Amino acid sequence: MPQESRKREEEDELVRRYEESLRKNTNVYFDIDSYEIIIDHYLANSKFKKALTAVDAAINLFPFSSDLLSVKAQVLSHLKQYDEALELLEEARQLHPYDLEIYLTMGSVRSLQGKHHEAIALYEEALSFADEGHDDLYYNIGLSYQSLEDYDHAIAYYKKSIELNISHEGSLYELAFCLDIVGQLENSLTYYKKFIDEDPYSTAAWYNLGIIHNKLGQFEEAIEAYEYALAIDDNFASARFNMGNSLMNLEKFSEALSEFKKTKEIEGPSPEVYCCIGAAYEGMGQYDLGLKYFQKSCKLDPMYDEAIFGAGNCLEKQEKWYQALHFFNKAIKLNNDNAEYWKAAAHAEYKIGNIISSISAYEEAAHLDPGDKETWLNWSFIYFEQGEPLKAIDVLQQGMQELPNDADFLYRMTAYLIEAGKFKEAITHLELGLNLNFNAHQTLFEFFPKLATQKALFTIIDQYRKENLQ
Repeated sequence: MPQESRKREEEDELVRRYEESLRKNTNVYFDIDSYEIIIDHYLANSKFKKALTAVDAAINLFPFSSDLLSVKAQVLSHLKQYDEALELLEEARQLHPYDLEIYLTMGSVRSLQGKHHEAIALYEEALSFADEGHDDLYYNIGLSYQSLEDYDHAIAYYKKSIELNISHEGSLYELAFCLDIVGQLENSLTYYKKFIDEDPYSTAAWYNLGIIHNKLGQFEEAIEAYEYALAIDDNFASARFNMGNSLMNLEKFSEALSEFKKTKEIEGPSPEVYCCIGAAYEGMGQYDLGLKYFQKSCKLDPMYDEAIFGAGNCLEKQEKWYQALHFFNKAIKLNNDNAEYWKAAAHAEYKIGNIISSISAYEEAAHLDPGDKETWLNWSFIYFEQGEPLKAIDVLQQGMQELPNDADFLYRMTAYLIEAGKFKEAITHLELGLNLNFNAHQTLFEFFPKLATQKALFTIIDQYRKENLQ
């Protein structure tokens, strides 16, 4: 059994014994390390009240542990009890004035309060005495500047963190994000390549170069970088996992599946890797296997909305609309702001025949992502199909305000206007569509099965072709 999987099982068993001792009200001794594992488990699963109970029990046994005081402050901050957390941390700082962890936690709480300048001051104070951990301090200063939308300063501090620790995942991720925001991501490739020049056998350097290429959409180059990292360390699970993602972007689903399975062999099962295996099977058209792995992912993490949505997609592709809708609605409950989830639910509602619910879901999807062309086309088509072309026109006009000069919208509007009897406006939109993308006019004929209408449209289109395309 992989080491990571065995470790997870041991942690689950520890939490089980702890909870059993609470239920039976028995005095079972847990050392400080065990308590920290139990508390981390609750924090990772957003069970903050249980984490607070556990940390209070630990502090009763180990009252002089500054680490536990910091952990309790973290738990209180998750419960949004910021003042209580800071009082506790100030007490801990009086006892241990040079404890780096206390400063990091105080800065984190200040940031959660939106007091980013105060957080930066705390981190900088810690820099003046800390013998180690400068990479984390620089990272947290970068986060504070990023929260202030001061991306230039954030970039500078993330770079300081990386230059001390090239494997600092947080700094690497946020640096790429900030560089992307300010439009410097492509220019930064030389920055990442310098680490390879300094140490060609650095797995972290090759891995990070792969991440940047992937973020730039340069998937082939990303895969090549990950392959170099894996040539140095064949068990580098993160490189395998990310290479799988790049292969997915190239629609090389079988190769991606192989990398995800190797990741699982190295790290053991996780919600993320099961979800990706499910997505690979879905891409290969093996929907039953895709559903199986999405459900495995959900079993490990019932709150993982991406896996729940993936399960819905596999059912949708098998036209199991009621079952698919169940999963889409479940995903929406967990992540109400995802337009893709609403759009999928809208389509399933439409297929079931729940027209009002479908329209409502498309309206929400359009509100969340007004730049999604498919949402406007599908939403307006429902009204067209229901014999309400004026409502279809109204919806599509809203979409055209978001996405002007789109040929598909112009041809669709032509169809709706003809159906509404507004022939002059229809001809105007038809000519605009022909001018933008002449070949796309074929979609129009799908809306008019009557031969007479098709002939009339063909005559207008052929006349336009002769006058403008010769």
